[in-house]
This record gives sequence, structure tokens and C-alpha cells, in this order.
Amino acid sequence: MRLPRTDRGRLALVLILAAAVTVFTATVPLLRDWFDLRVYYGTVDSWTHHGGRIYDYRVPGTMYGFTYPPFAAVVMLPMALVDLNVAIAVALLLNLAALAFALRVLAGRVRRRHGWYGGALAVCALALFEPLRDTFSFGQVNILLLALVLLDCWLLTSGRERWAGVGIGLAAAIKLTPAAFIGLLLVARRWRAAAVATAVAAAATALAAWVAPDASRFYWTHAMWDTTRVGRLDYVSNQSLQGILARLGVEDRAVWAVLVLLVLGVWVARTRRAVVAGDWTAAFALTGQAACLVSPITWVHHLVWLLPSFAVLVRAGRPRIAGALYAVLCTSVVWLWFDDASGLDGFLGSNIYAWITLGLLLWLPVGRPGGYGSTRPRVTSDTAPAPIPAAPAIAKASGQPATPSGSTAATTGTVTGPRLGLARKASSEPTGSTRPAAPNPQSSSSPASS
Repeated sequence: MRLPRTDRGRLALVLILAAAVTVFTATVPLLRDWFDLRVYYGTVDSWTHHGGRIYDYRVPGTMYGFTYPPFAAVVMLPMALVDLNVAIAVALLLNLAALAFALRVLAGRVRRRHGWYGGALAVCALALFEPLRDTFSFGQVNILLLALVLLDCWLLTSGRERWAGVGIGLAAAIKLTPAAFIGLLLVARRWRAAAVATAVAAAATALAAWVAPDASRFYWTHAMWDTTRVGRLDYVSNQSLQGILARLGVEDRAVWAVLVLLVLGVWVARTRRAVVAGDWTAAFALTGQAACLVSPITWVHHLVWLLPSFAVLVRAGRPRIAGALYAVLCTSVVWLWFDDASGLDGFLGSNIYAWITLGLLLWLPVGRPGGYGSTRPRVTSDTAPAPIPAAPAIAKASGQPATPSGSTAATTGTVTGPRLGLARKASSEPTGSTRPAAPNPQSSSSPASS
């Protein structure tokens, strides 16, 4: 099928796609009713207005409570000044702004070639991406964290390395997963950026300890290590290595540890190759993939960390592969095994998002020219070499053109433009946890706040 070439035809196509996406979003996916944002809002409201403890709060009628580091609660304190509807509106605007920034970093200069038409098609495609849909409808913070991390990607590739690490440090203080990108800076031997990220994360954590000392003590000594506070490991939404093993009934932590070490070994080798080639977009993409795999729990909405991978695939001339994988991540296919993930079909189908993540880690093209953040080594010299009179004659005699000394070359640019997907089976749980109440409340035996 040929795409329209006129503005009128393009506008008609965009309107048709927008209508289809609207119908799909309104009828097929289970909208999450801002559930996670309600957890954040209720926690902050209970803490500031009713003297409650951060990790004792539960959403009324459920057993769901706050699971992030204390600094996240400190960052969310402004929600105590507004009502829930205003908080939802602000969260929506912040997520949209963060998504726009992330796409700007991933697309680079190529976005200018496609104008409004390319942007409109990208919006339609992104609206179908299940991790993104869930992030918005849960009121989650994943896109905001991705934007903070990609801020450092942009700083590292735009000559502003002095501030690189700030975004990663803040993201790591809000949620533990982005701390993997400090590992990326260490693998890349960007010692200063790694130190900045570590210092920012430590300072933010210290600030939270000063504001909420009891909550900080409880989190770092107990809540951080208790995965049951987050949800069931075998829940189909958990698309990590641990989730695969849990659905297989494998409870031996040694097996999981071995798999984690293998994944980290592949990540180090491939990331180092990307960094040596100056391909920072691929390096950040590989780190996001590894983080999703090794984390004990990676809900479907956490897979927004895969977005940079599709930019790398398209840039490397693999748009069909990118489109196919992206389409699968739009289908919500894993929910077909919500009730029963046994058998070969359950093993393959219920873990399909994890298989995609693993496949990207193993085979994502790295070190390709032409990508945003792909820089080639420069040839520089403090003093110009002395002229060699015989050089032109030698070049002429050999039949090869002479090359000016001190020449430099650099290439930049990246594309992102994933495609579409279909259908979903709704989940009966907002985040997938059916755990009992925590036996040890935050700092006392008093009941959780409501």
C-alpha cells in the first residue's frame, strides 16, 4: 500500500488512524483509573494531613501501598496542596511533556524531515504501545524517569558532559531501577558522570532521611528487601527473569542469580562495544533492557525502557523488525495466559515480552553510523604538521586522491517510528498483587492508615 503524498491525503490518513486508535483505547484495553497515582496521592495526604506513616498507608479496600524510596514521597509532597483531580491533570501534563522530550532526544535531527505528518503518525503508534498506555492510565512515573535518564544521554552527546549524571542520580533516588545507568557510566569509564550521579542520588536520599527519618530507616532495612510488598512474582504482568522462573515454579534463588550474572555479562560486553563506537543511544537502550530483565519485578508498564531500542532498530535500517516487535508489545497478548500459564504455550506466550527484551539485548545493532549520539573519534592536533612538498606528487603517482591533514569527521542523527498493534485481555487486578498485609508495619504494630 502506498502512503498518500499530498497534504490532504496525509491529513485524511491521520484522522482515520486517530479515530481507530481512539476506538481501540476506549473499548479494548482495561483503563487503570489512575490507580497508582491514587496510591501516591493517598500516601502523601495521609502523611502530611493525618500523621500517617508512608509505608503503612493502604488504598481503602485494597492492600496496595507505597513501595518507592522515601525521596519519591518527598518529591510528591506538592500533591498535598491540591485535590486528586488536579493531581491527575498535572501528572498527565508532566507525562506528556516527558514523552515529548524523550522522543526529541531519540529522534534527533531526523524529526525535522517529517514535520507534522511524521509526528502525528508517531503519536498514533505510541498511543497503542501497551507499556505507555498503562503508564498513563495508572498515573505511573516511568516516562518521567526515562526522560531524566535520556537527559544524561543528550548531555553526553552534545558537549555538555559537565552536568551529565544529574538526571540518572535523581531517577535512581526516586526508583531503584534507574540505578542501572550508573553502572553504564562505570562501564563507559565516565568516572566524573558516575560520581555526579552517585552524589546526586546520595544527596537526595539524605534529604529524604532528614525529612522522614523513620520512613527512611524502615525502607532501607526492611521494605526494600521485601518483594511481596510489590506483588506476586508469578503474576503474568511480571516480565522479568524472576517472573519467568516463578511461573515455571522454580524457587531456587541460585538459578535466578546465575541467569542474572549471564545477562549482566552480555550487557557489559555489548554496552562496552556501543560506547567504544560512540553509540550512546544503543548503550542506553541495552541498559534499559538489562535492567528490566534482572529486576525481580518488571511490570508491563515498566517496559517503556524499551522505547530507545526501537529508535536504534529504525536507525540501523531494521524498520520491519522494529515494527513487528512493537506490534507485539501493543497487543497485550500476555494476558491470554492470565489464568493459566502452564504448558509449552504458557511458557512461550506468557513470557513473550521478556523474550523480546532478551532478544533485543542479544541482537540489537550497536555501533552503527548515523544515529543520534553516535560519534566517531576525532583526529585532532595541537600543532599543524610541517608541509611535505613531495606529497602531491606521491598521491598523483599512486593514483589516489590526497587527503588534507587534520581532517575530522562526525555523524549524527536517529530515527524513531514504530508501528501498531491490537487486542487485549483485561486484568482483574490493578497492579497484580494479591499479597496479605505486611506483618511488620513501618515502625510500629499499629494498623495501616486508611
